[in-house]
Amino acid sequence: MIQQRTILKVSDNSGAKTVRCIKVLGGFKKKYAKLGSVIIVSIQQLRNKSKKTSKVKKKEVYKALIIRTKSKNRKKDGSELIFNENSVALINKQGSPIGTRIMGPIPRTLKKSVFKKFISISSGIV
Repeated sequence: MIQQRTILKVSDNSGAKTVRCIKVLGGFKKKYAKLGSVIIVSIQQLRNKSKKTSKVKKKEVYKALIIRTKSKNRKKDGSELIFNENSVALINKQGSPIGTRIMGPIPRTLKKSVFKKFISISSGIV
């Protein structure tokens, strides 16, 4: 469960290291976001090596897709999917990813959603 002011790790190569959730999109007074939801984030830290060549700047506001959450995600067959971290991938205004690679696995549930391009640039599917 992701809510406002949650610190999240960025798992793409856009140049950001950590972001903070500003708003959960998807309805009036929606408090929590789950796997596959879109949120609005603010950049908190940049990666050290890519400060000069990063595609994003500190304190800028972007949309992000939630890729991994620490909370349990139940599948229809009864199994559960748990990750070690809360992680996002940054999105531009058109809905396409800012980075060109996503480090780490992506759950199969995102394959059925609108964001199919994230599956193709990720390293693995769980």
